[in-house]
Amino acid sequence: MNTLQIGLLYGGTTLVFLFSGAPIAFALGSVATLFMLIFMPHASLDTITQNVYEEMASITLLTIPLFILKGAAIGKSRAGRDLYSALHVWLHKIPGGLGIAVTVACGLFAAMAGSSAATCSAIGSSAIPEMRARGYSDRLSAGLVAAGGTLGILLPPSITLILYAVAAEQSLGRLFLAGIGPGILLVILFSCYGVWRHRYEHRFAQKIADAGGERSAILKVDHYTLRDRLEAMPRVMPFLILLLGVMLALYGGFATPSETAGLGAILALVLIAVVYGAWRLSDLKPIFLSTLSESSMLMMIIGMSLLYSYVMSYLHISQSAAEWVVSLHLSKWMLFSAIVFLIIVLGFFLPPVSIILMTAPIILPPLKAQGFDLIWFGIMMSVVMEMGLIHPPVGLNIFVINKIAPDIALADIIWGTLPFVFLMMLAVVLLCFFPDIVLSLPQFFLGTPIHR
Repeated sequence: MNTLQIGLLYGGTTLVFLFSGAPIAFALGSVATLFMLIFMPHASLDTITQNVYEEMASITLLTIPLFILKGAAIGKSRAGRDLYSALHVWLHKIPGGLGIAVTVACGLFAAMAGSSAATCSAIGSSAIPEMRARGYSDRLSAGLVAAGGTLGILLPPSITLILYAVAAEQSLGRLFLAGIGPGILLVILFSCYGVWRHRYEHRFAQKIADAGGERSAILKVDHYTLRDRLEAMPRVMPFLILLLGVMLALYGGFATPSETAGLGAILALVLIAVVYGAWRLSDLKPIFLSTLSESSMLMMIIGMSLLYSYVMSYLHISQSAAEWVVSLHLSKWMLFSAIVFLIIVLGFFLPPVSIILMTAPIILPPLKAQGFDLIWFGIMMSVVMEMGLIHPPVGLNIFVINKIAPDIALADIIWGTLPFVFLMMLAVVLLCFFPDIVLSLPQFFLGTPIHR
């Protein structure tokens, strides 16, 4: 069989295994092992464990379980609820301020926890009931939290960016810095939409009330004193200091990413013990169990994905696919558009972790040959993959919202997230026209000029 036939068979077999319902890690590992058995020397089977170990023996990957532990400690505490409440007290006078508070709280919590699902769950469990009680529609309430949760794979410490750094052999520090600007851009876009939609719903409710109909809770005005605002801060400040401290340690050159992850995990455990009294074994057990479960799942996927990529490379599938893409002589932006479309399609079925590790060997060489900065593309790829978290059929955040607010119809959650998918598309366009939003912070803090 020639390389084309082997490649098509490899891809087709992968789809069969994935759609069979097998866990992603075992599906990829099974396909890789099967093709090693058929198309590679039988002695290669003896090197499976060695290959997986060598591929995973990266100091960068060590940061994953540590950042997961940090996120679990914060996510299992009441930090999300307190963060949201404090922001609401300070922003309540702004029309649509509750929506802004939710979006900013999601951004800050994502930067502390590094997990989309944890952000949705921690902020949504308190924010969605509050928004609905104040007259916000189910669609807007669910959409704001689901979209805000996607920031967990873009803002540092992002597991997705860690994996991209490994797959693309790029600086993790640069990627973390590069994600901040686009993250802030998305927070602004989401907040602006939240304010606009709130104004629309407010005007509609006012018309009904003026016509003698029922007066909606959205017309109610909250009142908080300066004392209320100051009292809301003490529980939030330690976590914000943790966020700033970790960022300073990493970008100030005081610690490596792995050391920063370990420091953040320890400080997060200390903070929840001091602020919430969570120091007993019964308090810590769910945190460590969650960390163990999520870390094991991710590391299995990473290991099997890297084995999958190794087999793909050995059989010259990835090299041939990259050469074929180059031979099409697509213009620079046509190539970029085609790859973005591919990532969007894969996002219908696969999580970001698998998309990165499966596609990197194929898509990165042509992009590099066309002069694209791989740091910039990593951020663009993350924004595009964020869409997959809030659109069906996978749409992880959709199902997280459905779990914490089961009385909101699934259709309403999906319709509520669609405007934010379009806002992410707008962000991708803006980042194409203004790449400095991505590249300026790495260049400013790390100094070395970046090729554009």
